[in-house]
Amino acid sequence: MTQRPTTPVLTARALGRATLARQLLLHRSDRDVLDAVERLVGLQAQAPRPPYLALAARLADFRPQRLSDLLADRRAVRISVMRSTLHLVSARDARLLRPLLKPVHDRTLRSNFARRLTGVDLDRLAAVARAHVDERPLTFQELGERLQEEWPRHEGRSLATAARQQLPLVQVTPRGLWGRGGRAAHTTLDTWLAGAPRPVPEPAPADADPQQALASVLLRYLAAFGPASVKDMQTWCGLTRLGEVVEPLRPRLRTFRDENGVELFDLPEVPLPDPDADAPVRFLPEFDNVALSHADRTRILAPEHQGRTWDRNIAYRVVLVDGTIRALWSIDTRGDRAQLTVEPFVPLTAAERTEVEDEAAGVLRMTAPDAAAYDVRYGRVAKGGPGPAKTG
Repeated sequence: MTQRPTTPVLTARALGRATLARQLLLHRSDRDVLDAVERLVGLQAQAPRPPYLALAARLADFRPQRLSDLLADRRAVRISVMRSTLHLVSARDARLLRPLLKPVHDRTLRSNFARRLTGVDLDRLAAVARAHVDERPLTFQELGERLQEEWPRHEGRSLATAARQQLPLVQVTPRGLWGRGGRAAHTTLDTWLAGAPRPVPEPAPADADPQQALASVLLRYLAAFGPASVKDMQTWCGLTRLGEVVEPLRPRLRTFRDENGVELFDLPEVPLPDPDADAPVRFLPEFDNVALSHADRTRILAPEHQGRTWDRNIAYRVVLVDGTIRALWSIDTRGDRAQLTVEPFVPLTAAERTEVEDEAAGVLRMTAPDAAAYDVRYGRVAKGGPGPAKTG
């Protein structure tokens, strides 16, 4: 009697090393910045600075101005896509992802704003909002005030947020540029890209075959975050019932199980690193995708530390030590002295502290190049201080 081959089991450590390698966190990459953004299928970007910190942890010789130039030239944009949250993605991916993720935005609209929008014709709302933001970029407050002219009994913020869920609104520059400030103003993706200095490459239209387009995106997810379960994929993007999309792909994929018996999918051509491979210290921004894109986060965050990186809707900047999140960090660049504070969850070894301090020095040089002095300290990161950021 022939025995059926057993499905290989991957430990949390093996999964962690695999994910770090694909996230360019096991070794810094020489990739071009735009190529890296597309490789990672975008970067979480609720605040302007996190994408820069995320790429500094992943790319060799990263210069913030290179990413800033992509935004200025409209080759990259900040737009709500996965999980109905703001991401920095290539302009080409924005055109691909936003239509595919419309069900996520529709669900957010129904669950969060339905009661506040009773009596509002949502199609009419979208049309009126589009006309306003295509005339000139508007903040949500400005857009809400204009929408209240037609729906005076409704809260302006709710009307504007509903428009954001219905329309592919881009947060325009100078917001998001390195070293620049700017109000969070919005226009539609097509209007913004129409003003780009050079034409933006068109992706294959998602509406031609949405199932095929979504399948291609999930394969890219595995290349950037795998091996992963269907539930992991759903956590990453916010869509549901993805098993129906993954099942036809099964002949093209290899499968594993985690230590809890959950089936994991992966691309057959992507090698798995040694689970004992050295994993360098990396300083990651708040809401980094590596910590948000799996239903089971034990590959990156030990069970005993779950809950320490969040406080309601506030996330904290984190430090990877030996492949897992082992500390929080914040930075204070006020005055002529830049200070970076590290809060370890457990005591660090002397060797780990040396590596933490070496990596911290690079973060300080990038974020505060004109500081007269740098300082790395250990202690408690001030909750609500310069490190955390709220979702937006």
